[in-house]
Amino acid sequence: MVDSADPHVLADWWAETLGWSVEPTDGDFIREMIAKGYATEDETRTYRGSLVWKAGAGIRHPDSPPEGPPRRILFQEVPEAKTVKNRVHLDVWVGAENVEATLEKLKSRGAEFLWRGRQGPHSWVTMADPEGNEFCIS
Repeated sequence: MVDSADPHVLADWWAETLGWSVEPTDGDFIREMIAKGYATEDETRTYRGSLVWKAGAGIRHPDSPPEGPPRRILFQEVPEAKTVKNRVHLDVWVGAENVEATLEKLKSRGAEFLWRGRQGPHSWVTMADPEGNEFCIS
């Protein structure tokens, strides 16, 4: 799970970055939960024309099995901003020949270049997503 100021925006950003898809939400189900008293209107919002849970969004790997647990990343809303280095971050393999083009593409979409690293023959670029979460491309 990734803490976020706006989980829906960050889920969109990561879905595009990884080539995954944002998990759809079911507006009818959300309205039913409100009608039955399990949720309130304050726990929802409209995002890109759809009723969604305000607290979170998920993205799913394109090869997730149709049955059983999906390969996914969840983004949850938290009130505080990120203030220190991540304890965990994603390493996104794009292939050495694609690192520079990917770096420029991600910067144009709001990512920030942080530094370059190397260990033996392996190199990577550390970046931050639009909310400051570190990740690497290699």
